[in-house]
Amino acid sequence: QVQLVESGGGLVQAGGSLRLSCTTSGRTLSPYTMGWFRQAPGKEREFVASISWSGSTTEYGDAVKGRFTISRDNVKSMVSLVMNSLKPEDTGVYHCASDKLSYRLGITTKRSAFGSWGQGTQVTVSS
Repeated sequence: QVQLVESGGGLVQAGGSLRLSCTTSGRTLSPYTMGWFRQAPGKEREFVASISWSGSTTEYGDAVKGRFTISRDNVKSMVSLVMNSLKPEDTGVYHCASDKLSYRLGITTKRSAFGSWGQGTQVTVSS
């Protein structure tokens, strides 16, 4: 499995921005579709964004479209999530995840498709 480590969370006021990063201490991330999911207290883990292994295709959850941007640097084996215009409902623990399959054709948004998960980083947006 790939060992994933997230960073960049914190406390921000509504309307502010944060940049989350995901790196690996194990195998390279380059062959895998990467995703970000979030979980608020008492709620199920929710899809936020994903990016294909090549970086050519991205998908976003409806709640974050137009505000969040996912990107990757396969040389540095890093995936980033830039979050703008943050809202209190964006509060939660954000987890990075890597696809179970390498060099997937297309892209996936399904939680079940991701096999390795980081511990998460807390994002809190105050009103």
